[in-house]
Amino acid sequence: MLKEFAAMASMLKQAQGMSGKLQEARERIGNLRCEGQAGAGMVTVEVSGQMKVVNCRIDPALFQSGDREMVEDLICSATNQALEKIREAQVKEMQSVTGGLNIPGLSDALTGMGM
Repeated sequence: MLKEFAAMASMLKQAQGMSGKLQEARERIGNLRCEGQAGAGMVTVEVSGQMKVVNCRIDPALFQSGDREMVEDLICSATNQALEKIREAQVKEMQSVTGGLNIPGLSDALTGMGM
């Protein structure tokens, strides 16, 4: 019985340590930034670790073409690329906390948490 109590106390202590590490990882994830580009860099979109677009740059030459549909497609493409990169960075950050364990559904869970 005493061994079981000691094991339970050890697990609780580890859980508390993990909670602190998870909080630190969340803060680092919130500060992440990733860029996506399309049209050979004519459109660049930057997103934060909080899955928000924080910057969008469009080469003025694109507007001269008069092809609105192309510009819209490039913006979507660059945004999607940036979002994919930020998701990968989030998973990598969380895996650093979990000791590199590949946790099924981690990427989906981060997305659901707004990360």
